[in-house]
Amino acid sequence: MAHIWLRAEQRDNETRVGLTPDGAKSLLDRGMSVTVEHSDTRVIATQDYADAGCEIADFASWPNAPLDAIVFGLKELPEDGTPLRHRHILFGHAFKGQASGRVLLERFKAGGGSLYDLESLTDENGRRVAAFGYWAGYAGAAVSLMAWIAQQSGGVCDEVSAYANKDALLADLSARLTKLGTSRPTAIVIGAKGQVGTGATDLLAGLGSTVREWDMAETAHGGPFDEILEHDIFVNSILARDGTPVFVPEAAKSAPRRLSVIGDVACDPDSAFNPIPLYDRATSWAAPVLRVHDTPPLDIMAIDNLPSLLPLESSQDYAEQLLPTLQSLTDLDGSVWTRALAEFHKHSAAL
Repeated sequence: MAHIWLRAEQRDNETRVGLTPDGAKSLLDRGMSVTVEHSDTRVIATQDYADAGCEIADFASWPNAPLDAIVFGLKELPEDGTPLRHRHILFGHAFKGQASGRVLLERFKAGGGSLYDLESLTDENGRRVAAFGYWAGYAGAAVSLMAWIAQQSGGVCDEVSAYANKDALLADLSARLTKLGTSRPTAIVIGAKGQVGTGATDLLAGLGSTVREWDMAETAHGGPFDEILEHDIFVNSILARDGTPVFVPEAAKSAPRRLSVIGDVACDPDSAFNPIPLYDRATSWAAPVLRVHDTPPLDIMAIDNLPSLLPLESSQDYAEQLLPTLQSLTDLDGSVWTRALAEFHKHSAAL
């Protein structure tokens, strides 16, 4: 039977988890083994997993897990160069030509392990079986709105931190907008029909902004997209890929514009297909925006773990989506898992 080893996240400001105690119990009830690493920061307490019947292991002890264990986490592994011997489930970000992805694949090659990338767990129609998209869009729009509010007072967005839940985030933003005392910003969301765009639209519209919703039909002509510059906030929800048009070119910095905040939720600055080629690095919780032009200001928000701002809701939602696929781990020959493994082998062979 399958043995799932739920590792503790070791990245700063990452408290999400992809398996809840109830989900773990359902796996145990199917005869699987579930080991959970202790974590003082995980949004769900370690004791809750113990109460569900899971074995508890020391923090970050997965390198010494039995070789038949399937190590499951969300974000990247420590970049220490050690060979990877186990089968891992995580967001590897290794299949789009990223430099860090090549290093990760080389570590798997050296250790003989394999990667089931969470982005590669797809159904027969190519749709991901689970995604954090809605909460990425929701949180990304929230930080973009914070950046706009800060600009109205001549400032730059301050450090952000996680919220206990969605209601706490909304209360904070509502208070900031009330204190500001101005009309709400206008916004445009590209990719509005997807989960990311839906989350962004829900946040902004829910707080009183007028939101222009664009999707494939509105961007099919390939640009230019001067309409984007007519809004205060632009939220990009489109993943960079071959054929993605440039939404905001370099010339937009000095062009007449109302646009002052870009929320790049897709956040792929090192991709050759980046539709917002105005910046070259992700932003962080400590410094949420990068100012790419001063007068008038233009700030880019590109945090790459946005759902972590709402770790409880995003974890519960994602874990619920993923659970049926985890329950099928007893059959790694199943189609979802074989497709993911084939993707790993394809990119590993290109090393």
